[in-house]
Amino acid sequence: MPAPHNAFKAMLKSGQQSIGCWLGMADPYAAEMAASADFDWFLIDGEHAPNDIRSMLAQLQVLAAADAPSMIRPPIGQTHLLKQVLDIGCQTIIVPMVESGEQAAELVQAVRYPPHGIRGVGSALARASDFNNIPDYLTTANDEICLVAQVENQAGLDALDDILAVEGIDAVFIGPSDLSADLGYIGQPSTPKVVDAIDQALAKIAASDKASGIMSLDPNAAKAYLDRGVDFVAVGIDVVLFAKALRGLAAQFKK
Repeated sequence: MPAPHNAFKAMLKSGQQSIGCWLGMADPYAAEMAASADFDWFLIDGEHAPNDIRSMLAQLQVLAAADAPSMIRPPIGQTHLLKQVLDIGCQTIIVPMVESGEQAAELVQAVRYPPHGIRGVGSALARASDFNNIPDYLTTANDEICLVAQVENQAGLDALDDILAVEGIDAVFIGPSDLSADLGYIGQPSTPKVVDAIDQALAKIAASDKASGIMSLDPNAAKAYLDRGVDFVAVGIDVVLFAKALRGLAAQFKK
């Protein structure tokens, strides 16, 4: 019996476009609620949300019960943290602030078992192997791991060709917020210079063998990204949606 099928990776391979939602509530109850919506995938954010390994595990569990494809963005792409994220059963990882081909190659090594990488072999302890109930896990796990490099500053843009050349990187995700800040336009991702930089980056990714991804909370911009062929687009954040709905309801009655 092989490692579990990675539905998100299969979508990328087939060329199927998808939309997803960022989860920042850091709570399994909220994640279960989100799973009732018809998004194609969900990202559990460990970079800017107050998540730890246990809270991310709990959210993976409720999303799996809802048959909702999930991924995790850890706070940083350090080998020991990636090992934990993989062992709790995450098969798709978005690593923030990838800035060089060398860094991308190191990330590939971190998520693969030897002799193709340096991932620690502890599957008997891990949810990833159904607690050692998947006999072929160690020999099939590498094939189902999906690794996404997030490019979100000038250094990453400058190294984009090198990152795209790394075997084992499945997709490149553009981060408009950090990119706009790094380019000198913090909080202004729709500034022409930022938009132009994103357009050039997406064109490079489209010309490669990698999939492309991006986030936009502007529905018109998100639809435009899908129309131009971006493979996966994050169109919402649970925290933003929840806060907006609450404030809107209060304002409606305060009037």
